[in-house]
Amino acid sequence: MFTKYLSFILLMFMVSGLQAQQTVGLFLNDSLAYNGYTLLTASGARSTYLIDNCGRVVHQWDSENIPYFSSYLTPEGNLLRTARFGAAGGGVEMFNWEGDLVWSYRFAGDNFSQHHDIAPLPNGNILVLAWEAFKANEVIEAGRDTALVDEELRPEFIVELEPVGADSANIVWEWHAFDHLIQDYDPTKANYGNPAEHPELIDFNYIGIAGTYTDWLHANFIDYNPQLDQIIINLRNFHEFWVIDHSTTTLEAASHEGGNSGKGGDILYRWGNPETYRRGTIANRIFHHQHNANWIPSGYPGAGNIMIFNNGLGRQPVQYSSIDVIVPPVDAFGHYTMPDTNAPYAPANLHSSYTTNPPTDMFSARISSAQRLPNGNTLICVGQTGKLFEVDEAGGVHWDYITPLRGGTPIEQGEDPLANAVFMVRRYGVGFEAFVGKDLIPGNPIEINPLPSDCEIMTDISSPFEAYNITAYPNPTSGKVCISYNLPQLTKQAQLELYNYQGQLMLKKYLPTGSREIKINVNDLPVGMYFYRLRNDEKMSRAYKLIVL
Repeated sequence: MFTKYLSFILLMFMVSGLQAQQTVGLFLNDSLAYNGYTLLTASGARSTYLIDNCGRVVHQWDSENIPYFSSYLTPEGNLLRTARFGAAGGGVEMFNWEGDLVWSYRFAGDNFSQHHDIAPLPNGNILVLAWEAFKANEVIEAGRDTALVDEELRPEFIVELEPVGADSANIVWEWHAFDHLIQDYDPTKANYGNPAEHPELIDFNYIGIAGTYTDWLHANFIDYNPQLDQIIINLRNFHEFWVIDHSTTTLEAASHEGGNSGKGGDILYRWGNPETYRRGTIANRIFHHQHNANWIPSGYPGAGNIMIFNNGLGRQPVQYSSIDVIVPPVDAFGHYTMPDTNAPYAPANLHSSYTTNPPTDMFSARISSAQRLPNGNTLICVGQTGKLFEVDEAGGVHWDYITPLRGGTPIEQGEDPLANAVFMVRRYGVGFEAFVGKDLIPGNPIEINPLPSDCEIMTDISSPFEAYNITAYPNPTSGKVCISYNLPQLTKQAQLELYNYQGQLMLKKYLPTGSREIKINVNDLPVGMYFYRLRNDEKMSRAYKLIVL
């Protein structure tokens, strides 16, 4: 009896030991996590993975190039991916759902290159973040302090690319930071003026903490707001982000007039470090080498607010990262409240800030991202450690995952996940347009020798709803639309969900059973493609297209 008891204890110890060896993959997925698919490209990886909430691969794309650095899904189901062509030159690749390379464009030369981030636009074009080079003599003529001049200066510019054919593109819009400078160093040079009186311009002689004379601004993320037709550009070395007007022509973007704002390509709004425009000191700086400034999308909790991964490099007295949210002083037309003379841009304080307990448990000196999800939770990527997790408003963790990739190579469960950095991730809801009609059969986790898991997700979108004659008419529509259906009395109460092309939930309405029609007013929705479906707590129908004219 004692021998059997000892054997049982040893077996339990061995099982416990196996569980204690987990170092990568899924650690937590509970019922409050937002159900969707996470797009994951590790730094240096030639493969991009789409994983479900259980950490299982549902799709994979392979490239000949490593990323430089971000990746996104388009509504058509294409993977849009930055790429590093050769030693330094960057560009963009597009793969279809089947994994075929359908478009590739190298945007780099001797004096310019794509880097870090891109932003897919609703019209199918792509915003590309890039640097361009200016020689020392050009920099001096523009008013740079000669003590701050290196052989070359590489400020940022943005282009909008229209893909053409398999390997070409039209540049349909561009904006250059070098067109919006101000300096008070030399009155005989260009751009002379008082930076404190012109916060809409860039102080050419401001050098941020850890900034360099060559990599002056170091932008790392861009984001696009379709409602405002504006762009956020995030400046790591300036410890702030800028908002600029995308509604301009290229000629207007190089000037100080034009566009919806009437201000051309000047900065409409900036926040994070008022020292950059001489309306504060280092003591007023909020951001510390931040990344991924982005608008919370329309229809989401906190819509219109701006979320930032504040890396916290150099934060005192200890370094830690935080997810900061601000409420920008903007009206429905995209006009920002200008500060009083010598005052910094509002708000005076953060709307909210999340960090772990203790704060030092979350720190990434570089890279990283944060994404607000439709259920109000936030998906966080702690870039340098490859840690991905989802938290609710109160800080409760509902999904927790450690990236099992060392560069592009999957590692074994139990290995130290050192060097598993991830630039950013994005999660797409199950209603995202790209997934309509696609097979999303979960395979194995990325890691080698994964541990047994009892994780379950409702990924099967087939349901009895399919037989209930769900239709919408007129379709396309420009006003009201009728949704007809036939739900038998035995059916549990269902709900109608309407998503936009980005997978954002725009409407939810509970439906009574029986054979009925309900009318929905879509007048207030932006023109575009939408998807509707029925669901209850257990099942959901497939998504159907609805066009709003």
